[in-house]
This record gives sequence, C-alpha cells and structure tokens, in this order.
Amino acid sequence: MSNHPHGELRQSQLLTTFGVGSMVDLPDHSVLISGLNHWRGYENHPIEEPRLAQRVSEILNVPQIKLYAPPAAESDPNQPKTGIPVFEFPNWVVAQVDQTYRDNSGKTYQTRPLLPRKRLVKGKYENEKRKKFSVVPVRFVQACRYGHLSDIDWYRFVNPECGRNCPAQLWLDEGGTGNDFSNIFIRCEQCQKRRPLANALLKGILGYCQGDRPWLGKFAREPHPEDQPEMNSLLVRSASNAYFSQVLSVISLPETDQKLRDAVTAVYDDLEEAEEFAELKVFSKSKRIRKQLEGFDLKLVWNEVQRRQKGEAPPTKTIKQAEIETLLSADEVGTDEPDSQFYAYVRPLGSLPKVLENKLERIVLIPRLREVRAQVGFTRFEPQVPDFDGELPEDNLDLKVKRAPLDIDTSWIPAIENQGEGIFLHFNQDAIERWLDREAVKGRVQQLRNGFNLWCKRRDIPRDQVKFPGSAYILMHSLSHLLITAISLDCGYSSSAIRERIYGGNSGYGILLYTGSSGSEGTLGGLIEVGKSIEQHLLRALDLGRLCSNDPICSQHRPTDTHEERFLHGAACHGCLLISETSCEQRNEFLDRALVVNTVSDSETAFFPMDS
Repeated sequence: MSNHPHGELRQSQLLTTFGVGSMVDLPDHSVLISGLNHWRGYENHPIEEPRLAQRVSEILNVPQIKLYAPPAAESDPNQPKTGIPVFEFPNWVVAQVDQTYRDNSGKTYQTRPLLPRKRLVKGKYENEKRKKFSVVPVRFVQACRYGHLSDIDWYRFVNPECGRNCPAQLWLDEGGTGNDFSNIFIRCEQCQKRRPLANALLKGILGYCQGDRPWLGKFAREPHPEDQPEMNSLLVRSASNAYFSQVLSVISLPETDQKLRDAVTAVYDDLEEAEEFAELKVFSKSKRIRKQLEGFDLKLVWNEVQRRQKGEAPPTKTIKQAEIETLLSADEVGTDEPDSQFYAYVRPLGSLPKVLENKLERIVLIPRLREVRAQVGFTRFEPQVPDFDGELPEDNLDLKVKRAPLDIDTSWIPAIENQGEGIFLHFNQDAIERWLDREAVKGRVQQLRNGFNLWCKRRDIPRDQVKFPGSAYILMHSLSHLLITAISLDCGYSSSAIRERIYGGNSGYGILLYTGSSGSEGTLGGLIEVGKSIEQHLLRALDLGRLCSNDPICSQHRPTDTHEERFLHGAACHGCLLISETSCEQRNEFLDRALVVNTVSDSETAFFPMDS
C-alpha cells in the first residue's frame, strides 16, 4: 500500500460536505468516508468545550462524549500513521466504451457495459476480444430515510426473475447528456429485457432496505424490524441531497451562573441549614462567607441555596439562551489576554440616528471569540438543521428522515474550533413588542405563517412537529442579512466569511455577527473597526433593504404563491436578502425585508419606517 494518501481534505470539510458517510470523488477513485471507528491519530488533538459536549451527549443519549479535531497529516515518518480510511463505493462501474444501440423505434443511444467491480481484470473492463477499457463508478445508488446505503441490484431491476449472480452482461443506454431518467435504460444482453431508470423512482421497485451501513464496515448492518420495513429509494451519488451533515455549534462563553454556583459550593456547608432569607443574611455576615459571596446578589444566592436544598438540578438553558444572557450580563465579559477565549465589552451608544433611537439598546464589541463546531450525525434526502434556539430537532421520522450514526458505539465526535471576532447588537424588547401589536404587522405575519403552513403541507410534515419562528425572529434575521451585505464592503472580509447568530426569544432580541473562518482571516480586527461606527452601517443596511433590483416583483411576492413555491420568503430574493448559505443559519429561509423597512409595496409593517 502506498504511503501517500489518495486524497486530502480540509479539517472543516470533514464536518460538513465530506463528513463520515459521504461519497467523495477522488482523482482515481470513488469512495465513502469511513466511520469514526476507523479513524487513526485523532487522540492527539482534543478540544475542550464542556457545554457542547454535554449537549451532544444528551442528543446521542450517551453518558459522556469527547471532542477531537479530525486527524491532520503526519509528516514525521517515525510517528504513528494518521489519517482517515475510505471504502471504495459504489461497487458497480460503467466501462468507457464508445458504442451505440438502436431501439425498436430507431432511436440511437450511447451504450456502455454496466458490471460489478469484482468482474474487472486488473481494474479494467475486458471485452470478448480481450481489449481493455477504463471504467468509472456508476452514478446511481440506493438509500433509505435512515441513511442506509447500498448498491442497486441491477439484475433484479432489469428482470425481477433474474438471479443475483447472473453472468449476463448488462448495458447502460443513455439517450442524451442530461439527467432525464426516462432517457436512461438498463438492458440485459442475455434475456433482452430493457427497463427505463425512471421506473426506479416508483415506490417499491428497488425493494426493501437491508440496513447496510458500509461507512462503518462490512458487519455493521442495522436490519429494520420485520413490522417496520423500509423501502429503498433511488439516489444520485453526486446530487446535493445525497448527504446533509448535522453540525451543532456553540460560542465559548464564560457562563455567568457558573461563578455563582462555584461561590455557593464553597460555603454551602454553612448555608445549608438556612430556612429563611433572613437567616441567610445573618450567615453571610461572617468574614469567610462574605468574602466568598462578595459581588453576588444575595437573592440570587438564596435561590441557588433553595435549589440545592430541594435537590433540584441546575436550570437547563438552550445554547442560544446561555449565550445572550452572558452577552447582556455585564459591561465587560472575559479577559483581554493572549490566551483568552472570549473578551467582550460594551461600546457607548452615544447619539443615535433618529431611526435607531429607542430601538438599538446595546452594542457589544467582541475582539476575542471562539466558536466550536461538532458533527453529530448526518441525513440523506432531507436536511435536519438546528432550530431557532440553536438546538437540533428531535430525531423523529415524522420529519421524513432519521439521523445516521458516525460510529457503531459513539464515544467521541469530530469538532473544529474557530478563533475570531464579532459584533453583538441588542434591540429594545419593549419597542419590538409594541411593533408586534400593530395590526398591519399581525396581518403580514399571518401571511408568512400561511406560507409556512403550506410549506409543511407540501412536504407532508405534521404541523405540530415544526415551529414557526415568529415575526421578531424574521425581523432580526432579515436585518442581519442586510447588515452582512453592508459591512462586507468595509470590514475587509467577504460576506461568506461572516456568520450570523440570531436571538429572538424571551431572553432578548439580538444579532451576533462574527468571522466564520478557522484561518487567519478571523483575526484581522476588521469587524471590531466596523463596530465602532456600526450605526452608519445600519443606516446603509436599511437603505439597501428599501429597494431591490427585482422590485416591484420582489416586494409583491406573497408567501402563499403556489406558482413560485417560495413559501418561507416574504419580500426576499437574490437581489436583496439572500446571501451565502455558509453565513446564514437558516439556509436563506424565513426572510422578509417588509418587516424591516418600507418597500415599494408595503409601508405599514416596517420596524424601521422610512419617515422616522
């Protein structure tokens, strides 16, 4: 075996496009990225992020989970070998033979031999004249909604009565260069049966799934229960729906509650007997306890003591709830030191433009920020992305697909860490609630909700399994996209290098923009410099939203329009709100600039109206 790898991928790609279970075309091979049980050399690169590790262990229902960076190439020949094995897949190939076939109607097709890889001679197809031809992997495979993957039994597809080990030659006839399945046929040379590939789209034609998980190994089959069989579906190997990585991310923040819990832990033996708040106040006058609790509100201390006395677990918070509470907790969070993972400080608001007065409440500049991203699993056919609280949805088959595992017994998952900077904008909660009470806004939101209901119906998703994000979230999300476009002109980063996190819950409304690259691009200080005059960039963002190059068509779009089938969009298109999907946390959905500014078709629903 060669010491040189057959291909190289970036570490971040191994969590997203080319993660475990994905099909990858290398220069000379088509392969499947192996499961974590086959990876070598990852133990040297652990990543510490307890909040993310705990959340992942809850999702995977395992006692403990560890995070490791994907193994990097080892240049020292004396060190143990590192790398990620791959499995050759699919096991059927098409020979590159230049030959044609004419059917009964006289139509001519390009035809090539279709055969299993085990019949190749030294990696090549050999015809009856012993002439050899190179081969390429067939681009059609089969999978089920559990993520199981296998080769299509082409003999049975052509002739259901045929045996698996039939020695006859199969041919792939293609009537064009496109992907029109009705012009692609599989033909048997022996029985002369011929069947269009379009038949493979019919339910039940490809048979029941046997539970194959080839990325985990030959003996990792996961059979379906007899009373719950799953049918195979046709999957184009290189199609965009062949693989959807499930990635969870957190910002490494010093959690504000943890310091309080640590302080109470240090003196809990003395406070445990307190039965009333007045007793706690008396106990806290002792020198030792006063020193430990210095700086903490005694009412919060009493709440923590009561929780422990009752034996209750610490309150659970969603990923985003913990983040926004930390960002709003103090004027300065973290430390500005070289090894610090997080440092943020509040920038004085000063005199705001009239349109932002009483709406923009807080600007936080974050010179030091660390984001940790980890892959939890993957799906095929349909994505399952984190919801509006940053959490992964329940693994429920009512959502069409189920998460496939990265390992047979998962004890660790791959993760990467990004170092960068960011800006956080906090908006006035009272102003947003007053805006939500306006009748025009309620009517607009009902239109968006109707579009969301149609989207669920069209995808056959039970309405109670998914949640509408709400108008405040769509407002923040739309403004975030306008602001990314506006600041990317000045901050020195492309818009695809800036990522967003939208906060639209009971803990507050805000937007966090931060650098999304793991390279040096995230440390140049461009976002902090822009944040020093973010008001001017907000004004420019609002200007960008008022008129789209596709107006009035864009502004007149209705979410319930069944011709366009853009059920999750209000006034939004590629000319105004849609940005790089690497930056957006919701795949460019749930957008409507009519909630942000006046448009040519709507002047009553904007949170930042033109005449302000």
